[in-house]
Amino acid sequence: MMIEKEECFKQLREVIDATLSTVDANGNPQSRIIDIMHIEDEKIFFLTARGKDVYTEILNHPQVSYLCLNNNKSIRISGEARKLDDQKYWIDLMFEENNFLNNVYPDDARYILEPFCIENGEMEYFDLTQKPIFRKSFALGNGKVTPKGFEITDSCVGCATCFGACPQQAVSEGTPYRISQENCLHCGRCFENCPMAAIIKL
Repeated sequence: MMIEKEECFKQLREVIDATLSTVDANGNPQSRIIDIMHIEDEKIFFLTARGKDVYTEILNHPQVSYLCLNNNKSIRISGEARKLDDQKYWIDLMFEENNFLNNVYPDDARYILEPFCIENGEMEYFDLTQKPIFRKSFALGNGKVTPKGFEITDSCVGCATCFGACPQQAVSEGTPYRISQENCLHCGRCFENCPMAAIIKL
């Protein structure tokens, strides 16, 4: 099954709940459920309160990762979180789109929150429900897709060891053999088993 960027955005808004990962002052990873509140112009919007540790962590280390999981299909967003100007506008917009927030921060209590967006990053879709598995990455804004996984080089002698080692049959015959990046688990079995060391990690 193919998927496009717009469908990923739709799924993110349908699920809402997602895990935001940051780095604390000691360099340790921290993860929390922070709902995705709005999506616009390939930007992911969320809110957090100024008194929370996550707020300080984002200001000090703006590179963050968002992960959403729904029925063994995941969407991961990696990029830089930027605090937005015009706080009242963005908070009011997100509260209007997500009415449940009024139960958590009633009336003017909402303005203890600060709006952030993630832009110029990367989004990866990963589907474990089909075989072979399917993955696809998209650039967000001015971001770039980072190559991942493995590649078979011209040192390949066509022995087919990688073909037999791949648990998802993502390797096809050729000169050299070829890995279908959209179906690759990134497990490294081909890399570890190649007798010619003809496979490189991207």
